[in-house]
Amino acid sequence: MDSVIDSVPNLSVISQIELLCWKTEAHKEQAIKDFINDSEVMGITSDVIFYCVKIRRSKRIKTPDAIIAATSIANNYTLISNNDSDSIGIKGLKY
Repeated sequence: MDSVIDSVPNLSVISQIELLCWKTEAHKEQAIKDFINDSEVMGITSDVIFYCVKIRRSKRIKTPDAIIAATSIANNYTLISNNDSDSIGIKGLKY
């Protein structure tokens, strides 16, 4: 866990969109923008699409959540989230 916490954050482009859509106070919104600017935002690649399709065919999960999980799998990242119901049980996902 220490290596994950000490690393530069990697975000799926979907996570970036979701974070920017939160309605919150101006100082919190700026903190979110600063976090995103300090992160590497990962786009949707052919590998992400491949894993997203596998996930969606095997588990009832919304496409944005599948893209986030697929981004983690395709890049061999550990997903840190509080969305247990969507993330637990996805084959190959480090959660």
